[in-house]
Amino acid sequence: MNLPDSYQHPSHRLKNPDDPPSHRMVQMLLTRKIHITPTTKQAKILWALSEKCRLLYNFALAERRHQWIRNRTKPATEYTSITYIQQQNALPALKAQYPEYTWVYSKVLQMTLRRLDADYKSFFARWRRGDHQTRPPRFKGKHYFTTLCYNQSGFKLDIDNQRICLAHRHPSGVELTFSLPWLPPLNGKIKQVEVFQDRHRQWFVAITCEVAVPPYVDNGRYQAIDLGVSNLVTAVNLQGRFIQIRNRRPDLYWKDKLRQVQTRRDHCRKFSNRWWFYQRKWVKMRQKLTNQLRDFQHKVSKVVVRNTRANTFIVGDLAVKRMARKKAASVCQRQNAATRTLHHSIQNTGFLGRFVQFLTYKAKKVGKSVIRIDEAETTKRCCVCGTVQMRRLSERVIQCNCGTTLDRDQNAAVNIMIRFLLQQPLVNREPLQAFWYGLHRHTALPRVPRVVDSMEAPTFMQG
Repeated sequence: MNLPDSYQHPSHRLKNPDDPPSHRMVQMLLTRKIHITPTTKQAKILWALSEKCRLLYNFALAERRHQWIRNRTKPATEYTSITYIQQQNALPALKAQYPEYTWVYSKVLQMTLRRLDADYKSFFARWRRGDHQTRPPRFKGKHYFTTLCYNQSGFKLDIDNQRICLAHRHPSGVELTFSLPWLPPLNGKIKQVEVFQDRHRQWFVAITCEVAVPPYVDNGRYQAIDLGVSNLVTAVNLQGRFIQIRNRRPDLYWKDKLRQVQTRRDHCRKFSNRWWFYQRKWVKMRQKLTNQLRDFQHKVSKVVVRNTRANTFIVGDLAVKRMARKKAASVCQRQNAATRTLHHSIQNTGFLGRFVQFLTYKAKKVGKSVIRIDEAETTKRCCVCGTVQMRRLSERVIQCNCGTTLDRDQNAAVNIMIRFLLQQPLVNREPLQAFWYGLHRHTALPRVPRVVDSMEAPTFMQG
């Protein structure tokens, strides 16, 4: 069964168009983050270069804001905007007026302006989608380390000695050569190198390389996945077999410990020695929690991709921001507490949207694809009769008036699979019938559903 042409996997550059489809390879960008330990002098040079990039970012942002203010007093037909090309062409004049900007490699300055342009494009895209709570790019403070991005040039990687050297023209003459503790297999062309410092004051270098991966081929096997807080993954295939992976929830282990350390810190005089002691302790514990969540999501996404013969995964398009958005207070105090607990669980279980990103790129590496569809009312709707009913979060088992008894997450996974299969033409409903026969063999559901075609089938997006 083939997908409609408008929903095929996005095209990529092929090695040889004359090769048969089975031998064609597509290109994919992979980024590896490696920890580095610069010396004190090297750290000062990195901060000096970052300061110039930060000032350039702020100056370019101020120029765009002033242009926006001037446009407010003009009619719409006379609006003028400042583009990335205009600001990039002004870099030589800026270097002539301020020679210290020549310390930074030219590509790094260009990528700083390109990052500002990308921030504005992201802001306008979210605003057009209806997210009016988003805000435009802001100025960077003096303690902010601006990422140094070397795109396609300005770096030299010594694979044999596991070292990397970055170009600069700082008057000190200190070489920015760093030893890499480990080096992943770089089978493709290196496209970009980034140097940055995280909020825990640790230095990293990110190497982006272009690798060849097999193309996506629809083999007629599908797996629908419902994501949740208790069960991170609840999946069902066309044979009606279910698989559930429980969420480890390390945030519940660290919740009380973090609260105790934070309480002790708040009882100290701010910025005192004891306050900094508890602050560093809290940051270290929080970092440990973040690493555990990310590690668990990496492992689960790898297991899901490798341990299935399906080449297509159907995942609900989660709106995590809207799910955790502040709602009006209720009269019932118990319901308010449950809402706060739900928001905490959504935001502190590793971010479900990040898991979908992990699943997408791991599937693409092995020639598989992830399709996102609208999952509205997949939990409220009975997968057999199609009845929509409000259900509490405590109702983990759905008991419908039609006699259906099924786990809440399994019901949502079945609805996601049905919603995807209903996208197919009416003449090709054999997979849908086979799916229902498989559910009848492995569950207590009836052989043929009462209402199937009445379910709403919104358009889906392919990722």
